[in-house]
Amino acid sequence: MPALSPSRSPVLLALFSQVSSSIITWLLLLALARTTDWPIGLLPAAWVQGVLAGLIGHSFGLSRWWLPINLCFVPGLVLMQGHSLPPWLLLAGFTALLLLNWNALTERVPLYLTGTAAEQRLSQRLAQLPGDFRFIDLGSGLGGTLVRLSRAYPSAHFVGVETAPLTFVLCWLRCLLRRNCRVRFRSIWRQPLGEHDVVYCFLSPAPMPALWQKACAEMRPGALLISNSFGVPGVEPQEILPVDDWRHSRLLIWRPGDRYAT
Repeated sequence: MPALSPSRSPVLLALFSQVSSSIITWLLLLALARTTDWPIGLLPAAWVQGVLAGLIGHSFGLSRWWLPINLCFVPGLVLMQGHSLPPWLLLAGFTALLLLNWNALTERVPLYLTGTAAEQRLSQRLAQLPGDFRFIDLGSGLGGTLVRLSRAYPSAHFVGVETAPLTFVLCWLRCLLRRNCRVRFRSIWRQPLGEHDVVYCFLSPAPMPALWQKACAEMRPGALLISNSFGVPGVEPQEILPVDDWRHSRLLIWRPGDRYAT
């Protein structure tokens, strides 16, 4: 097993990518300085470092959402040197980014937003259920999907759970005036699933095996577990709904309460 696992130590791997790419870039610049008269400015050198950081992070298994962070971190610092930005503004921007993506650090779940095409496909599948169905979104993000579905199905009951602090606040505010929609600041692992007819998630590959075990233990017969794009290793879905979007997404559907899988 590698010393740094991308599923357990993404921040350390990102830091390793930045440090190692900086060393490689410095060595390249040193070699160019000794062998040629070709001058390289600070910003081009920063972009070389960023590209190397992105490639190193990707080769070690970091998720794709880390790529723009690794790519732009050092170039962004260089660009900001020419602007008199107050330190508190940089700190505020970093804090906001951290609070929006808190789950990427604590539960290995980045902030994925359900696209329009996937949301429409999900809504079409919900139309096959009785009108008063109970729906929960595990990791409700910014709440757009909850708001629109609660409008489309006013007789149904919708719940979102979220633990990224700023993401939760924004989701809660958006759903505040929806009478059939509630948002809870709660981990998906502490949320009971037995009272819901539909459990929807758009997480990442990392938590899916544990979520499957939880769903099998708690969900009632006939209730649907719907995952956007991410499957359960070794467990074939009972339904696969293709989504016509740029990601070639799929809605994967199981009925864990039926105990059809062992």
